[in-house]
Amino acid sequence: MTHKGLSKLLGAVAACAALVAAPTGAQEMKPIKVGFVTFLSGPPAGAFGVPARNGAEIMIEALNAGSVPAPYATKGFGGAPLEVVFVDEAGGTTKQVSEYRNLVQRQGVDVVIGYISSGDCLAVAPLADELKKLTVFFDCGTPRIFEDASYKHLFRTGATGTMDNTAAALYVAEMKPQAKRIAGINQNYAWGQDSWADFEGAMRALRPGTEVATSQLPKLYAGQFGAEISTLLGANADIVHSSFWGADLEGLILQGAPRGLFQKSLVVLSAGEPAINRLGAKIPDGTIIGARGPYGPFAPDTALAKWFKTTFEDRYNVAPNYASYKAAQALLGVKAAWEKAQAAAGGKAPTQDQVIAAFEGLVFEGPGGRVAMSLGKGHQAAMDNAIGTTKVVDGKLTMTNVKRYPAAQINPPDGVKSEAWLKSGFKAP
Repeated sequence: MTHKGLSKLLGAVAACAALVAAPTGAQEMKPIKVGFVTFLSGPPAGAFGVPARNGAEIMIEALNAGSVPAPYATKGFGGAPLEVVFVDEAGGTTKQVSEYRNLVQRQGVDVVIGYISSGDCLAVAPLADELKKLTVFFDCGTPRIFEDASYKHLFRTGATGTMDNTAAALYVAEMKPQAKRIAGINQNYAWGQDSWADFEGAMRALRPGTEVATSQLPKLYAGQFGAEISTLLGANADIVHSSFWGADLEGLILQGAPRGLFQKSLVVLSAGEPAINRLGAKIPDGTIIGARGPYGPFAPDTALAKWFKTTFEDRYNVAPNYASYKAAQALLGVKAAWEKAQAAAGGKAPTQDQVIAAFEGLVFEGPGGRVAMSLGKGHQAAMDNAIGTTKVVDGKLTMTNVKRYPAAQINPPDGVKSEAWLKSGFKAP
């Protein structure tokens, strides 16, 4: 071999060695640790908490593999792989405050995503700024989070319950225009109280002279509702509203249907979609159901939505419910903000403050469609919503008379409290 040939060979070997020795950009990036909180035990777990965890697991695995459809085809968050620590939300607010501190101070997570219970969200919210940790609520619906306070480190990628109940009232007013006597059965804590107040307020705005026959507020996870159902049956209400979720939702359906509650009154389940997979045809015909957004049977016909539904069904042999969609949506929101901040930083790993700045006012695509962080000074999501009516066809529950409502119609303007907006007749007071 000539000297020139030997030099070329040695140069090629050196180049190969350098390629092997030098880590790729993805290898250089420190994994991003995600603390994910959802109910893994207790009454809400089977119907709600575990489907949320499953949705998160699927999305994290797919993000790490780079297999999520556009615009999320890059791996992890900006090329950095994701590691997840799941925490059980069961145990009450005191326990969740302790668990949050543990995730941040001991586990060293980079971001906390979680919380189904509005009570837990209200307890945890102040900790995000106290401990200066990026935190994303994926579900809990009380509007009080950003209407009563302002936060730097906290975001919520799911819409508030005001959206759900305003859409439900609009649907009822259209489907049963003569109905003026309403009743409610809602869980006696922030979510149930706020949901009923929003539905009642929206009905009064749409139908002046609306009469409240009764408002039942059993405790959370009560499970048995015999006395409340008797009261509702005796109230002779045109409409019965409930924001029940989890085991309480299923209990109301299974206990109320045989006693004729769903035949005597038009029952509106503003968060009823998770019961579809578990109860199916046991849900009486004519029940009005919402999914806390355009999820489940109301999901849009997009590549991302179809991919998520197919991937989830292939793994778990059941369709994802809205808890699954919203868990996945939160992860995509953080990814979108992270990579927007990274691009602004010239491709370098962004700081937490840069991610927060990118998250504020962000518009991104989720498996339920367009998500706009347009409320709560750019920290609270607003979305369109959809409502439908159940009908069993050939032994299978289907949704009929599906109607969609744009975000601007069912959410108050930024800076306006839901209660004031509803009292004003959906105008900025």
